[in-house]
Amino acid sequence: MHPSLETWLNLNNIKYLLFKHQAVFTVPEAEIHCGHIPGVHCKNLFLKNKKNGRFYLITIPSKKRLDLKQFRKIVQAPKIRFAEAEDLLSILGLTPGSVSPLGLINDNEHKTVFFVDESIWNASEICCHPNINTETLQIPQDSFRRLINQTHCEKIIIKMPYIEEK
Repeated sequence: MHPSLETWLNLNNIKYLLFKHQAVFTVPEAEIHCGHIPGVHCKNLFLKNKKNGRFYLITIPSKKRLDLKQFRKIVQAPKIRFAEAEDLLSILGLTPGSVSPLGLINDNEHKTVFFVDESIWNASEICCHPNINTETLQIPQDSFRRLINQTHCEKIIIKMPYIEEK
């Protein structure tokens, strides 16, 4: 974990347990190397609305697949795509493969709307990367909520639309 993130977490009284592991880039890799860590594991998507330029950080359970067609309807945007790596770096200070809600602490201009599935928001423990894919943080619910609220980002807690597995 980067020392500045550790300092920020401590200053904001965010409790967590840190687990180190091999780099993971996919959910199957994360299941192998991080699946033993108790809590709801997150999948994070950083999207851009082509029409108005808004950015969305979406956090859902790792084993779910977001229904982008339905999400477009929720945000009333016919054209949404994955944001460019340059946008991810300049706004959230992250690189592909390390997207995390913790990146919101770097969005000082509040360009990102944070959509979080209610199952994540209501989980007793949330597991996500600390902006690097060789570590996982296990964060208790009260600390996760405090973390998100301290970023002062616009947050929307909803039951996200998913593609059902067949």
